Amino acid sequence: MNRERRKQIVAARALIDKGKALLDEARDMLETIKDDEQAARENLPPSLEDSERAQAMEAAISELESAISSLEDFDADEIGTQLDTASE
Repeated sequence: MNRERRKQIVAARALIDKGKALLDEARDMLETIKDDEQAARENLPPSLEDSERAQAMEAAISELESAISSLEDFDADEIGTQLDTASE
């Protein structure tokens, strides 16, 4: 691989690292939202425990958990290793 393409890989890796930092920040925000929604769900009065509102809250919590899991699947370190190998 020539020097120019190696430089481009370095630039791409820097962008991936920035993206990882933003994804981590977004994940933390979603964790807080999920925790707040869980607390709100747990604090519903007994008369609302089986309501549509409670079900909607449970669905939102589940979707937030899925989104958080998807964000956690992004592995910047593995991508960095792959790029290092490619630029050798």
